[in-house]
Amino acid sequence: SPYDWCKIYQTMIRFYHIRARLAALLMLGMSIEASASGLIRLTDRDDLYGWEAVGRVDISGKGYCTGVLIAPNLVLTAAHCVYDNQDNPVPAGKLQFRAGLRDGVAIAERSVARVVAHKGYDPKLPYNGRVIRFDAALLELAGPISSSIAAPFKLHEGAQTGQRVSVVSYGRGRDAALSWQRDCGLLDRGQGLMVFDCNITFGSSGAPVFSRTGRRARILSLISGSATGANPPRAYGMDLAVLVTQLKRDLRALPQAPLAQAKTRRVKIGQSSGISGAKFSKPPKQGGS
Repeated sequence: SPYDWCKIYQTMIRFYHIRARLAALLMLGMSIEASASGLIRLTDRDDLYGWEAVGRVDISGKGYCTGVLIAPNLVLTAAHCVYDNQDNPVPAGKLQFRAGLRDGVAIAERSVARVVAHKGYDPKLPYNGRVIRFDAALLELAGPISSSIAAPFKLHEGAQTGQRVSVVSYGRGRDAALSWQRDCGLLDRGQGLMVFDCNITFGSSGAPVFSRTGRRARILSLISGSATGANPPRAYGMDLAVLVTQLKRDLRALPQAPLAQAKTRRVKIGQSSGISGAKFSKPPKQGGS
């Protein structure tokens, strides 16, 4: 009857409004969570667009760091990521780079053919300013990753105290997908060191710090470590331009690695519960140089 149809119509309208309010509350909750942490999880392919060159450096299934492509076959990461707990170099064959890894799927996966840490980095030294200053390493992949899949980033020079930056990284508790902190700041710089107020954690070692100038983000620094429990947070990085030039020179001087067939397919990574972000240095001591 017309009366019954009227009741059905009114019920549908009430259901529509309730669903709309629930959706609004859910979105509000997500916004509050994102603003509280300052991090955006890059879950969907559209979210990841432009950041595909940032990936996870897996270390023999025992740990991981963050790395970033600066050429189709070159990944930049922190030097302390390529040393084990006994301060011995990790063989290249035990390292893998997984570009744009999210929820078990990578844009591209490559084994590492050669690795070089900066000569100024000494893993046996206490964590201080000197360690941070040279905490950079270069990984040569067994095969290049096409720029059409993951476009490498260029370096930014001329950092200025107070400029706004962003960080894209993996980390403990968020190692399945990249997290993007859209806005944090360069608090201080000098003697090859940089201090940021960015939100980073274990596993964020080697994460690129991006400048926000120009048409595309450029790499300003790498995350080396943080001050545990600092409020506001403190993260430490280094000036990169001179370091990268030296790293490329040292890499060219290494013996050539055997050729290996590169994987170009999308791959399933598997569960990461057994992998920790332990490759992360202690905060710098007071008075360190």
